[in-house]
Amino acid sequence: MQDSTRLRIRRALVAGAGLAAAGAAGLMPFAAQAQPDTWPSKPLRLIVNFPPGSSPDVLARAISLPLQQAIGQPVVVENRAGASGMIGADLVAKAAPDGYTLLMTAGSTITTNPFIYPKMAYDTARDLVPVAAAARIALFLEVRPELPVKNFAEFLAYLKANPGRLSYGSAGNATGLHLAGEMLKSQAGVDAVHVPYKGASPALQDLLAGQIDFYFDPGIALGQVRAGKLRMLGVATLQRSSAFPDIPTLDEAGLKGFDAGTTHGFYVPAGTPPDIVARLNREINKTLALPSVRTQIAAIGAEPSPLTPAQFAALMADDARRYGEIIKERNIRAD
Repeated sequence: MQDSTRLRIRRALVAGAGLAAAGAAGLMPFAAQAQPDTWPSKPLRLIVNFPPGSSPDVLARAISLPLQQAIGQPVVVENRAGASGMIGADLVAKAAPDGYTLLMTAGSTITTNPFIYPKMAYDTARDLVPVAAAARIALFLEVRPELPVKNFAEFLAYLKANPGRLSYGSAGNATGLHLAGEMLKSQAGVDAVHVPYKGASPALQDLLAGQIDFYFDPGIALGQVRAGKLRMLGVATLQRSSAFPDIPTLDEAGLKGFDAGTTHGFYVPAGTPPDIVARLNREINKTLALPSVRTQIAAIGAEPSPLTPAQFAALMADDARRYGEIIKERNIRAD
């Protein structure tokens, strides 16, 4: 994907958040489909564009109950999975911009899909407005316990001594787990065989069975790590995980700047009144401070991420830049 695409994504994300903030401050007129002073007057529809049990689904269900208590209306979670999140995202992008249809999505829908799928049915940057971040999702580098390495330095040395002989699994071509593996290969100058699966769980099962050698875990294998069935070598974000404070980041371990993290969050259709966007942002950020919500976020190895819409947009634009570069460098495709 060309540099102009990355620039367009950044400008549109930041501009969308800026328009919402300006409108909320009364600095510009805004054609509203719903009157903010009467919103909400009916249930909200929260579309999750990934299957039940996925990290976006876990976050949506953790936040929906306290959110509906805060706004006084039901928040109905509805899974619309498929096509790398594009089915659910398209539904929300084309929904009425009245504050009653929200999207909870993995960061990849926003940051990587535009580079992988140049002909989508909607324009991510133009048709979806960032509302609130939910959590920063970490990936954890894990290996099968039989691999003769105890830490990341030994793992890297072993990779270099065995070029092309080790394999790593992912949730499929062009998924975040795949990109993390390619980032590792690129930055460390090593070679390993990518084995794509139809989802993170099948890849995990083969790692546990010893069919593959390592894996970037999106948080579904933390129980197996604690049980000693897998060995965690590093955290693939710039900050250590509060769930595993003794495990170094890959940045600390020598891969400077390595960050395969992504932020899951909420979006609404473009044109949603900015006062409603601001209200949703405030209420969602309040839920992220609740102990019950934080416990559920911690269970998937993630960290709560209360941000303003503008901060959220800027973070996603930076993620899009980083992932766009590795997709282009490694010529990554979805098939």
